[in-house]
Amino acid sequence: MTDSKEKNVIRRNNVQIKGKGRQTMIFAHGFGCDHNMWRHVAPAFESDYRVVLFDNVGAGGSDLSAFDQKKYGTLHGYARDVNDILRAVGTENAIFVGHSVSAMVGILACIEEPALFDRLVLVGPSPSYLNDGEYLGGFNQEDIEQMLDFLDTNYLGWSGAMAPAIMGNVDRPDLAGELENSFCRTDPDIAGHFARTTFLSDHRADLPKLRKPSLILQCSDDVIAPDAVGRYMHAQLRDSTFVQMRATGHCPNLSAPEETIREIRAYLGLQH
Repeated sequence: MTDSKEKNVIRRNNVQIKGKGRQTMIFAHGFGCDHNMWRHVAPAFESDYRVVLFDNVGAGGSDLSAFDQKKYGTLHGYARDVNDILRAVGTENAIFVGHSVSAMVGILACIEEPALFDRLVLVGPSPSYLNDGEYLGGFNQEDIEQMLDFLDTNYLGWSGAMAPAIMGNVDRPDLAGELENSFCRTDPDIAGHFARTTFLSDHRADLPKLRKPSLILQCSDDVIAPDAVGRYMHAQLRDSTFVQMRATGHCPNLSAPEETIREIRAYLGLQH
């Protein structure tokens, strides 16, 4: 990758580099969020790793002009961006930490260019959100269509209704408020497009193609990625480790950062 291309990637995805370790650890955020969602977790790894944070195109401080409906009509477009970022920062053998839909993005990126990855940490992952026979993704087709229609017609209303459901932790409304504010900072057209790309995707067939070790962090009472989904992924991903967290909801990086840090450090063999 040429210097100008590297600079374009860094600018496009608002890439931030911190830490002093030799090995790279890259954190990828979920739908409607930006790299700020890792602020309680990522600093805990800066003494051991070179920590890379970024925003998906369309989120946070990314270059909105780079958004392309065709490219980002599948998760593969976001996966190519992850690999672009890893090449731009000059690394191989990275540890990828992905939340929600970005967990699947990381899997696709690793399948495409495995040399760039050492292992993956998958937080609340799901390969498909739709129920299909014995597979319980959490939503039926009508649920998804109604949710997407609601998002298209009243994005602020959708944000206010969905944030508490996604976050869980009803006794801590400030967490849902932060997620709602994050949703509201996202361009509604881009958010709607990304929602369709996310909730209508089905990458179950890709799971056996992953050849790198992975950790699955499964929250309790997660309405977006239920227990059955995490256990399905564990069964499909070779060399995967499954951890049922005490954290509830879908965003342990915000609601339970200490537990999230502890489980990742244990998996990586780091001293507490």
